Amino acid sequence: MQLQYIKCEYQNRVFWAQEQGEQALVLSGAPFCGGQATGEAVPLPKVRLLAPIDGGKIIAVGKNYRDHIDEMKDLFGDGDPSLPALFWKPSNCINDPEAPVVYPSFTKRVDYEGELAAVIGKRMTRVPAAQALSHVLGYTIANDVTARDIQKSELQWTRGKSVDGFGPLGPRIVCGLDPAALSLRTRVNGAVRQQAHTSQFVTPLPALLAFITEAITLEPGDMVLTGTPAGVSPLQPGDVVEVEISGIGILRNTILAADR
Repeated sequence: MQLQYIKCEYQNRVFWAQEQGEQALVLSGAPFCGGQATGEAVPLPKVRLLAPIDGGKIIAVGKNYRDHIDEMKDLFGDGDPSLPALFWKPSNCINDPEAPVVYPSFTKRVDYEGELAAVIGKRMTRVPAAQALSHVLGYTIANDVTARDIQKSELQWTRGKSVDGFGPLGPRIVCGLDPAALSLRTRVNGAVRQQAHTSQFVTPLPALLAFITEAITLEPGDMVLTGTPAGVSPLQPGDVVEVEISGIGILRNTILAADR
């Protein structure tokens, strides 16, 4: 059975747990930091799921599906990147499963981007591709929400990608999956907008991790977002976005209008 970890809140306590049937088995700490079962269990349906991250950094890759590169030609040019295009999403982006994503007043276009996220389990510095996956604890789902007009108008992607709450994560971390054998589907208000398979990555995850760690050390609990496929489009307040990845579950968030 594949291990499934969650970060959750129950009766005003925040803790990590392992999912087992209808129970959440409480851990002594985060699974990527050696957390072990304490013997305590709480009812899984009663917990509130939180983003499964504990202050780690989030490194993301752009242009990792060819069909998404094609649909963005008018905004960002064409052609496959000769090297992965990296950016980061800081901690202020982190958002929980089922939590609202606020549509800020300074942007006129907010897009969803459903993605697979790899959760690092062991420290990685200059790790070759052949050994990279042995350093991954497991996988979760990310929505790389983007202020597309801001991203296009500025030299760097940082502000358009780093708005408060623009990084929903979850609902769980699942171990033992093959990152090249997963299907991804994004729905908006129930209508499928993105449908892809991780075998379509331009840069497969092992090569991506090797490229990142050649320059940037990844620590336990860090996340690597692997890119989004074609099908992105603008959102409106009231929209419900669901990103589903086989073997992991559904990450669901509602777009909320900001006070203007």
